[in-house]
Order: sequence, then C-alpha cells, then structure tokens
Amino acid sequence: MPRFDPHDPALRSGNAAHGRLVFAAGNCAACHATPGQSDPLELGGGLALASPFGTFRVPNISSDATDGIGSWSVADLANALIAGVSPAGQHYYPAFPYSSYTGMRLEDIEDLYAYLKTLPAVSGRPPPHDLPLLFRFRRGLGLWKLLFFEDGRSEARLNGDPVHDRGAYLAETLGHCAECHSARNALGAIKPETRFAGGVDPEGTGFVPNITPNRIGHWSEAEVAAMLRTGETPGHGRVGSSMADVVANFSLLQQSDRDAVARYVKSLPPRPTPHP
Repeated sequence: MPRFDPHDPALRSGNAAHGRLVFAAGNCAACHATPGQSDPLELGGGLALASPFGTFRVPNISSDATDGIGSWSVADLANALIAGVSPAGQHYYPAFPYSSYTGMRLEDIEDLYAYLKTLPAVSGRPPPHDLPLLFRFRRGLGLWKLLFFEDGRSEARLNGDPVHDRGAYLAETLGHCAECHSARNALGAIKPETRFAGGVDPEGTGFVPNITPNRIGHWSEAEVAAMLRTGETPGHGRVGSSMADVVANFSLLQQSDRDAVARYVKSLPPRPTPHP
C-alpha cells in the first residue's frame, strides 16, 4: 500500500545539488540510462535485465511527463522507493531494489526528486517485461512482500561511530550492495546467511564475489576506499562487469563517503562463500 499521501505538505522538492550525490550513490544511471547512448543522464530506460523469472525492462525515469516520471510528486517517488508501489498503487517487481531503498531518509528522496527534475526529458517507453504468465500478475507480489519485505526496515548494522554508520547507510540502503553480493532463494529473496558473501550474478552471467572479511579481510580500509574511487584492487587487478558502473558513480562522492563504506565493509561478519 502507498505510505505517503501525494498532497502531504511535509513532502516537497529538495536540494538538487545534494540530490546529484544521492543519484550517484544509488547507482541509478547504471540501470536507467538508455542503452546505446553515451549520456548516462538520459534516463529513458530500456535495459533488459535477465533473471530466473524472465526478462525485466528498466523503466524510463526521465522528466518526461508522459513516458517518464515528470508528472510524479515527491510522494510518488517516496512510495516507489520506500513502499515499492507505483502511483497507481501497483506493486513493483523486486528487480527494482526497493527492499534496500526502503531505508532511505525522506530528505534524500526530496533531494533526489529535485535533481531528477533537472535532467532531460526522454520520450519513449521501453517494451513490457517478458515474463511467464504466472509472474505477470502483480497481486502475487503482495505475498512476496509479506514474506520478505517490511517498508522502512533497514539492514544497516549501526554501532554509534558516525563514519561506520554513514557507511552502513550508503552500503545497505543507497548503494544496495547486498542486492548483488548475496545469494537468493527460490523466490528471489536474499538468503540472510549469505548477505555480502557473494552469489550468482542476478542476470546469471557469473558469480559476484564475497566482500566479507572471509574473502577480502586482508584489504585495508584505505584499499577498499581506493577501489571505490579507481576500480583498482590491491592485487593490481581491476573490477569489471556491473561493479565498474558502481565505481564510476562512487568516484563522484566525497572521499569521506568512500572511507565510510570501507569502514562498514571491513566491519561485516565473515561469511563463507556460498556454492554457485
């Protein structure tokens, strides 16, 4: 169900300059930029996301009022990110990582909204999702949410250290790192015991690595932070695949934010890598 009323006067457009950083931390362009063009801020959508449940098509989130989200209110955006529902009240498929975004602070959503309004309108809608008949009925997603989703709930582990806790918010919520760096059950939900321990790439094209101390415990905080800026690993390698997009976006953040994520990642409990 929608959580926010579109006419709530407490929800208003925020600071676009800060919203640009929220946009980068959320890695929004990596999925929503129109494939085949060089401008990552043309958010016409259309990227095909393969999954065990079929192929999802990423929507247009540009400022186009007809094909994008230009007609949305701040409340509409908040309901999408926090409650996983559209302005029409439909459940979104969890290929959209609202199960992580649900912990977002409202002021960040307001700032993100203001920034999205500054980006160019892109006309055109992507093709519909290509899903088996069983998965085309969105009402079934309500059951999935009952089992695996609680709006407003964050997986961030806080300890009172401002740097660590900032990193928790960036890694668990905005950056939604566990969405890729975890294994999933038969219904597509993250297995808690594998959180950050790696898993099959959501698109089935490889294996996303374990980033708990079990696998990268020899990395220092400075080395984790440097990887988030340059893409270079301590062993003189480079990250690839979708992680290259993450680095491109995290390199836009303040150094203090990369340091915060590094501290949080280094504090994760060690977990064994699950079998593919």
